[in-house]
Amino acid sequence: MDECLYWHWLCSMEKLSPVKKTRLLRLYSSPERLYNIEEKQLAALDFLTAREKKQFFDSRNEEKEFRTTYEQMEKQGIRLITLADQEYPDRLLHIYGAPCGLYVKGRLPMPREKSAAIVGARGCSPYGRETARRTGMRLAEAGIQVISGMAAGIDGAAQWGALETGTTFAVLGCGVDQCYPISNFPLYERLSAEGGLLSEFPPGSKPLSWHFPQRNRLISGLSDLVVVIEARKKSGSLITAEYALDQGKDVFALPGRVTDPLSEGCHQLIKNGAGLLSAPEDILEVLAPQWKNPIKKRKEIENGLVLNEKKVYSCLDYHAKSMEELVEQTGLTVKETAQALVRLEILGLARRAGFSRYTATTEF
Repeated sequence: MDECLYWHWLCSMEKLSPVKKTRLLRLYSSPERLYNIEEKQLAALDFLTAREKKQFFDSRNEEKEFRTTYEQMEKQGIRLITLADQEYPDRLLHIYGAPCGLYVKGRLPMPREKSAAIVGARGCSPYGRETARRTGMRLAEAGIQVISGMAAGIDGAAQWGALETGTTFAVLGCGVDQCYPISNFPLYERLSAEGGLLSEFPPGSKPLSWHFPQRNRLISGLSDLVVVIEARKKSGSLITAEYALDQGKDVFALPGRVTDPLSEGCHQLIKNGAGLLSAPEDILEVLAPQWKNPIKKRKEIENGLVLNEKKVYSCLDYHAKSMEELVEQTGLTVKETAQALVRLEILGLARRAGFSRYTATTEF
């Protein structure tokens, strides 16, 4: 076997933690030497459990299988970047439990460019979704790489926003040949073509529940700071924030209504010292203080609205309203209301939130 296959073998042993894999590499200097150790040598390693030792030996009897998966991944345009490669992200070298390798579809984040992670609730509100989209868009516009997990809700919204103006990368909790959730397949395709899909789990790996907390350390590790937009009291986003703090990174959180369960996690982060996210400029001040935003100020746009547009706009908030509700509240006809909504969408002040339902966009 060549060296890459030995690395693929080591990375494929999912039940062996990244910390223990690194410890084994320190002892034996290369995956090839590790692969060829004798049973008595392995038995003497007291930091491995009996189950881990069994998996180690069982895996060596599966050479044909992992050779086949390696050949298939090359045909799919998937690369394995290992600790031995110069391409391996320097940011990850400094985190606890650095992965032995990363499977990559697309490209890796640029090492000298600033990066920010945007994470949050899967079942987010329209307000959170719009805030994530605009934050991703504005950060990417300023040349900041957006890192997230391609999950439903906040993650996906932030990455779609980033694709409007710049670059974004997703760290997956499954193999990079798997799209999870399947509803994000259009995003998955865009990321593989214009950004990058990364995973420490080999191709073919399913989105198992324990994968996601583990991958979160890579989302924070690849980023200079982490932004949390909507998170419940117990959520994966808070795990990402904890990893960021352990890695010495700044954390920002979006405040919300005190009665909203989706904001409980963010409020807890802010009480514990996280920065309060009031606008993307809060992040830009840290990562790109030289950036000058060319977009017109929202107030200038609002001042240019005509009467019917002002009536409809004054009735919109961050909770979706139907056309019927807006007609009743404004006193306008359906045609007048629809015309005003089209204009507000064009100006970026309103956003469709389902069939014939609308919300205001964020103040960003």
